[in-house]
Amino acid sequence: KDSDADDAVEQLFLVVVAIDFGTTSSGYAYSFTKEPECIHVMRRWEGGDPGVSNQKTPTTILLTPERKFHSFGYAARDFYHDLDPTESKHWLYFEKFKMKLHTTGNLTMETDLTAANGKKVKALEIFAYALQFFKEQALKELSDQGGSDFENTEVRWVITVPAIWKQPAKQFMRQAAYKAGMASPENPEQLIIALEPEAASIYCRKLRLHQMIDLSSRAPVNGYSPSDTIGTGFTQGKEHVRHKRQSRTFMVENVIGEIWSELEEGRDRYIVVDSGGGTVDMTVHQIRLPEGHLKELYKATGGPYGSLGVDYEFEKLLCKIFGEDFIEQFKIKRPAAWVDLMIAFESRKRAAAPDRTNPLNITLPFSFIDYYKKFRGHSVEHALRKSNVDFVKWSSQGMLRMSPDAMNALFKPTIDQIVQHLSEVFDKPEVTNVKFLFLVGGFAESPLLQQAVQSVFGSRCRVIIPQDVGLTILKGAVLFGLDPAVIKVRRSPLTYGVGVLNRFVEGKHPPEKLLVKDGTRWCTDVFDKFISADQSVALGETVTRSYTPAKPSQLVIVINIYSSEQDNVSFITESGVKKCGTLRLDLTGTDASVPNRREIKTLMQFGDTEIKAMAIDVATSKSVKVGIDFLNY
Repeated sequence: KDSDADDAVEQLFLVVVAIDFGTTSSGYAYSFTKEPECIHVMRRWEGGDPGVSNQKTPTTILLTPERKFHSFGYAARDFYHDLDPTESKHWLYFEKFKMKLHTTGNLTMETDLTAANGKKVKALEIFAYALQFFKEQALKELSDQGGSDFENTEVRWVITVPAIWKQPAKQFMRQAAYKAGMASPENPEQLIIALEPEAASIYCRKLRLHQMIDLSSRAPVNGYSPSDTIGTGFTQGKEHVRHKRQSRTFMVENVIGEIWSELEEGRDRYIVVDSGGGTVDMTVHQIRLPEGHLKELYKATGGPYGSLGVDYEFEKLLCKIFGEDFIEQFKIKRPAAWVDLMIAFESRKRAAAPDRTNPLNITLPFSFIDYYKKFRGHSVEHALRKSNVDFVKWSSQGMLRMSPDAMNALFKPTIDQIVQHLSEVFDKPEVTNVKFLFLVGGFAESPLLQQAVQSVFGSRCRVIIPQDVGLTILKGAVLFGLDPAVIKVRRSPLTYGVGVLNRFVEGKHPPEKLLVKDGTRWCTDVFDKFISADQSVALGETVTRSYTPAKPSQLVIVINIYSSEQDNVSFITESGVKKCGTLRLDLTGTDASVPNRREIKTLMQFGDTEIKAMAIDVATSKSVKVGIDFLNY
């Protein structure tokens, strides 16, 4: 592929805007292609919570009773909260909805999401509304900065998704972005889907020593207190932050950070653990100096072990104290107060630390206390006394008092899962010589998680946390949009192949696959493998196969593409094999003199975050292209 032609395309975009669409919070950042060393993180948002640094905004969305978009983020939350309860039950409020894409096994364009009031809306609509909101915010900020209107055509968009998401979920994001008007099927390269830990990895390559905390050298600190405990390297001044119209600008030097000189070329690896609100995913990379190109050594793994798990444990604790029946009712009858309670919990959750000794107080909303009395006929205080949860007490100011141990217990199941998963990855033969472990993502701000990872893995590698850890993915996604070719080698997450007929071989092929056509004995449903799961593929690498139609006179040739998570697949009928694409080559109207052996070349291109396929009729050079489609089969 001619690379100069490719560069010409790159230059059309004046700016790269990356959107980190998170489970709990979201944000965007951008960089002008003319000055790629400056990354601007979006303006600070109005609203915001005590104890939470609000460079990002909560991923919450509110629709009117007529199902039209109303607001997003703090604005949505506050407006919903201020509605009269009689009214609020008609409004549609959504939060933490991104996890639905991870947990839905058979995701389609028709999948629904459920609002706080129990009503259902198509997931595609909600995601499109959210992306459209970010698109408009970003274009508005760019226009304000440049003094003239910014057109969507001048922007290359990058949207981040967890690497462990299945292909349908990644494609779903792209469809939602098309619906939001960021790009179109005719112009797909205007939008890049970036993988979260990959983006983080790209940013980590640029880290200078003063921009990170090495956990091996000191006690974990909470990423929030700007007090002296943080140590010298953590002063804001060093980050060259330019405060300009509230957006923060980070300078990224055009070099690879110093710590990489400690890596032995071609041998040492590093692992990036991206722990967010919903998922935790990790990827193992090797860096090629001096350009700093990256090579993925083991397919991305992880699971739903994000900080939401801690909220879920808190909810279980409330059920234990007040009864599951009450909590379920309360969520439905007083949804806004429930949101309030979770906000109060969030700020205390962020105050949890391994060495904390004083209790954490969580204010119960008045309507909780009131509704409980109506529901049960006795007081909240009574419930706490009679429940045998001894480390949660009632304080006379109307608060739940949790001992630090009680709070730490809420973190334990989630943190244990992360540590367990990491241990499994470390035991893989591909994952030897890991020098560094970068802990990134919003949950990485938790001193409890930092301490757990450091104590288990600190002897095996250096555990490093970038400062501004919640923005690592955002900054990395911008760098990826400026230079998508930085990741040179990836691992295929699935096995891909094509369904074909082969000559039937007695003893080799099962008799039930025999098909006799015009006197020829064929074996049907054969899976002809293009690439195996976890095989390494270079960026833009193509695999080509040639096929002959069973009948030379055939004019419409249909080639079906299949995928599987299994490695050794022989037939497309095996369990776990899914159809994910169709190449339909129509040769009617082409030259009548049919060659007696027609050759159809089939190409699949891998190594990108998305996959493309193509079929060519060699005699007429007629071709057809297709993106792999995981949603519509």
